[in-house]
Amino acid sequence: MSIGTEMYRKTLLTVAGNKAVENLSIKYGKKLAGKFIAGSTLEEALEEIRVLNNKGIMATLDHLGEGITRLSEAALYRDEYIRLVEGIARQGADSNVSLKPTQMGLALDPEEGYRNIRSVAAQAKLHDLFVRIDMEDSPFTQATLDIVRRLHAEGLDNTGTVLQAYLHRTEQDTRDMIREGIRLRLVKGAYKEPAAVAYQNASEVIDQFKSMIRQHLDQGVYTAVASHDDHIISWTKQYARDRGISPDAFEFQMLYGLRMSEQERLAREGYRIRCYVPYGTMWYPYYTRRLAEKPANLWMVVKNMFR
Repeated sequence: MSIGTEMYRKTLLTVAGNKAVENLSIKYGKKLAGKFIAGSTLEEALEEIRVLNNKGIMATLDHLGEGITRLSEAALYRDEYIRLVEGIARQGADSNVSLKPTQMGLALDPEEGYRNIRSVAAQAKLHDLFVRIDMEDSPFTQATLDIVRRLHAEGLDNTGTVLQAYLHRTEQDTRDMIREGIRLRLVKGAYKEPAAVAYQNASEVIDQFKSMIRQHLDQGVYTAVASHDDHIISWTKQYARDRGISPDAFEFQMLYGLRMSEQERLAREGYRIRCYVPYGTMWYPYYTRRLAEKPANLWMVVKNMFR
């Protein structure tokens, strides 16, 4: 990530946070957002996963939603996730589950949020499915790690979480999570964070990202390297080759709608590749983070506007 790209990311996230921009985007941008969203319904998303599986690409299924304002919304999301788990099992799809703690009520009532997440994790364990507790912005980092630790303590070890390379605390969190046997998705980080908690220099983020990957591979801990960065992907492949580490010891993860031909190529090369497949109607926050990742994503949307 270059300095220019990082500045672009922060600027777009700031603009996207403007309520007027959000309202206009929701009114006119749904069709464009479809590039990154696998449909409005579970059935549409499961069909996309079937297509991906046929190409050798695994999936993780996410029902979009975050920043809820009522616990009744959290209950609806919980119920949809239980339906989602049953849908994956019924189809026999090669897919994990991803959910956000705030859509389960974490910010409103942490204990109720935990119970909702636990219900999903317990249902998933019945079907031998893995649940990824997604990481949101830094105010929720500690609470999210605590949720996963609590789930493991209660026997729900079919759960893991995400660590973000741009946070100062991540070096220690990585060591702790590896020691505790908690499976991780490793990412750069996609939220707008202050210098007090996050690196602002792109090179520092990359250095920490590589360090996280290195720790996992060196200790034989299975991990998910979630990145569209050619440099990170090539570096990981080379590091593994140099140390005789099997491609089965890790997986790459990318997002639905982005670099799909690269995902297919990695699958053909024998690497494990998982596509993050989101569906639902609450697409705006997710969509803006995708556009903010790099200027090419925004340019792709602009070109589609004039087709």
